[in-house]
Amino acid sequence: SCPKLFDASRSMLGGTQERWLEAALARSEARWNLVAQQTPMAQFDQKPGPGQSFWTDGWDGYPAARKRLLDFVHSRKIRNPVVIGGDVHSFNVSDLKEDFDDPASPTVASEFVGTSITAQAWPHARLLEVLPDNPHIRFADGRQRGYVRVELTPGLWRADLRAMKSVQQRDAPCSTLASFVVEDGRPGALKA
Repeated sequence: SCPKLFDASRSMLGGTQERWLEAALARSEARWNLVAQQTPMAQFDQKPGPGQSFWTDGWDGYPAARKRLLDFVHSRKIRNPVVIGGDVHSFNVSDLKEDFDDPASPTVASEFVGTSITAQAWPHARLLEVLPDNPHIRFADGRQRGYVRVELTPGLWRADLRAMKSVQQRDAPCSTLASFVVEDGRPGALKA
């Protein structure tokens, strides 16, 4: 219901930084190209069922800018793009799509979002309620606090979602909630 939301002149990063990122990605000869930033990049429709609703204090507030960046990554065939994000107090693993509203659209990059260490998230039941409307989100869980541990080799990105048993005990044990891999040359997260 907000026409300005789709204004192509709006930018999440600002024009100068957007051009800098594109230039850096274009000249990169790296096998893996990581974009670390503060919020989830994947679209997240928060309204179950028909219609859509978005939290606009992140990339969902700048869909044209997100599309420009993902179109750039796709058209320039940037090698192994992986986005790292946070700020939503849940673990999220997503496929970044050329068109999030078309599940058959090509996957352009992979995204891993780490949860907070102490701040609480949405109720898990609410998260589960909206996941069918977000098929590009491969995994989401806000019940536990923790971090993402990554092992990177020339052929594989492996991410372990590490969950703390308690955030109130200094020596609380930590376990792996889930693991995903991204294979060299194949965008998209796969359950390990």
